[in-house]
Amino acid sequence: MEQLTFELAAAEAPSFANFLAGRNGEAVAQLERIATGAATETGVLLWGSHGSGRSHLLRATVGAALARRPAAYHADLRTISDLPPEPLALVAVDDVDTADPVAQARLFTLYNRLRETGGQMLAAAALPPGRLPLRDDLRTRLGWGLVYEIVPLADADKPLALARYARERGFRLGDDVIAYLLAHGRRDMSTLLATLAALDRYSLAAKRPVTLPLLREWLQRGLPLDASGR
Repeated sequence: MEQLTFELAAAEAPSFANFLAGRNGEAVAQLERIATGAATETGVLLWGSHGSGRSHLLRATVGAALARRPAAYHADLRTISDLPPEPLALVAVDDVDTADPVAQARLFTLYNRLRETGGQMLAAAALPPGRLPLRDDLRTRLGWGLVYEIVPLADADKPLALARYARERGFRLGDDVIAYLLAHGRRDMSTLLATLAALDRYSLAAKRPVTLPLLREWLQRGLPLDASGR
């Protein structure tokens, strides 16, 4: 059972389904259009603080796009130059605000390549375009397209959001369980949802409902509240 418990804690792949949009509904709707190829903008920039979900949304968009747009890639600043030479439908690049001069040159070239071939760049950063510590021509290009601030879910909204997420997965989440999660674990939504997903899988394996005693039992088996493993 110990080994099964740790297997059950494996984080789910980021998706639109396990992201609670909150005030980010417009951004999520646009990203869903990008995933299907319905959007036409060359560039989209997501910016927000750590834990806001911008990195989750990048991976969710690429994951959804792969079903219809096989030439979709999630690249980091070190692997941009490793992208294949054929036309690219979508490239998502995170943490562009941390790009050094070499990576900035690669981003600039990639953006122009995508623009010329009808591809799209989805970028994420901690800062809005005007404050990005990047060379002027790259910063300008990143601000040409759509720009969305990804806003973390407010603490006051998290209990209702967690309860709704549980209902959509088919189980009830009591107020006491929600209060315990918020009081004893990391409060960013990506961690909270990963924890709920793992707890749900554990409850199914144990054939018991999700309750506070079950949560405490799960934790006593050595699993951290950060079920994403980060």
